[in-house]
Amino acid sequence: MIAPILPGAAIGVLGSGQLGRMFAIAARRMGYRVHTFSPDQDTPTGQIADLEVVAPYDDLDAVENFARSVSVVTFEFENVPAPTAAAAHRCAPVRPDGAILHTTQQRIREKRFLSKAGLPITPYREVHSLDGLHQALNELGYPAVLKTAEFGYDGKGQFKIDSAAQAGEAWAAVREQESVLEAFIDLQCEISVVAARGDDGHFVHYGAIENQHSHHILDLSIAPARVPPEISNRAVEMARAVLDELGVVGVLCVEFFVTRDGQLLINELAPRPHNSGHLTVDACVTSQFEQQLRAVCGLPLGSSAMHRPAAMANLLGDIWSNGEPNWPAACAFPDVKLHLYGKLAPRPGRKMGHLTALNLDAEEAYRIVIKARQSLLT
Repeated sequence: MIAPILPGAAIGVLGSGQLGRMFAIAARRMGYRVHTFSPDQDTPTGQIADLEVVAPYDDLDAVENFARSVSVVTFEFENVPAPTAAAAHRCAPVRPDGAILHTTQQRIREKRFLSKAGLPITPYREVHSLDGLHQALNELGYPAVLKTAEFGYDGKGQFKIDSAAQAGEAWAAVREQESVLEAFIDLQCEISVVAARGDDGHFVHYGAIENQHSHHILDLSIAPARVPPEISNRAVEMARAVLDELGVVGVLCVEFFVTRDGQLLINELAPRPHNSGHLTVDACVTSQFEQQLRAVCGLPLGSSAMHRPAAMANLLGDIWSNGEPNWPAACAFPDVKLHLYGKLAPRPGRKMGHLTALNLDAEEAYRIVIKARQSLLT
């Protein structure tokens, strides 16, 4: 058991995006101070934090100095370099552990972990060369998806291959980097399970959340997911197995493919709060961000019970293409909550904020949040 870190202490966050911002809001509300470390300034997290340290992640002296100023270090995105997490760990506890970051930030290591744990995943092959890609395509067939092993998110570093003639183009598209080739899955839908685990092994979850993507970026989330209870329950069981096997102290999201015949395949792991869990801020007794704080500080986890079903719609920079969105129109929906991340410049595809709609019926919440987002363009 870890000794509790009590309100008044400083919590360090590696990374400075919107996940860190919402974590910092939860921490500040509970009386903690927050320090954030990243190469950028005036960031979403920095606008809320008590201290914003601006330095490269590979400046390990700066990382160590940062860690000395806080009681515990956590992270808000998984592409923090492993040496950075290790440097922080020399001066303060890092939760979740840097070894978990190392496993989940690289697809080959992640898939090897899941396979060894006996958890179901999409059929795949490791690819290290163009010849290896041709061999993998012969084994898995078409279509298939080539994904870079590192630094892939929101569809970046991916290429769908429909025929052998595209192999060279695909290999060039991933810049001839170490990759994985996955069989293409005929999907019913995609779901995620956001869960938290304490140092004592206590586990809480938010059930299955249904996710819809547009151009490989999460577009809409619906909770609870519109899937049979047995699928939702199996997804939660698998998520618990992942968190227990990794020994997570913090929050982790497991993303799943649901096949047409009702099978569950683990797609990816995110060792942090997740975009699909943003709706927990408004819909649940304890948000995913407060759970992360409680877990890394050694406090008891809170209730994850939902006040009401909810749906979340991402707001991308594209919404600003014709000028400032019509915020009063969206706020005219009484059961819709607006969250903006404080990013300085909207760009197409950039996550700038989100809307959450609450309703006694998940389907109605889904319809409302779509209407509210459409109203921004009027």
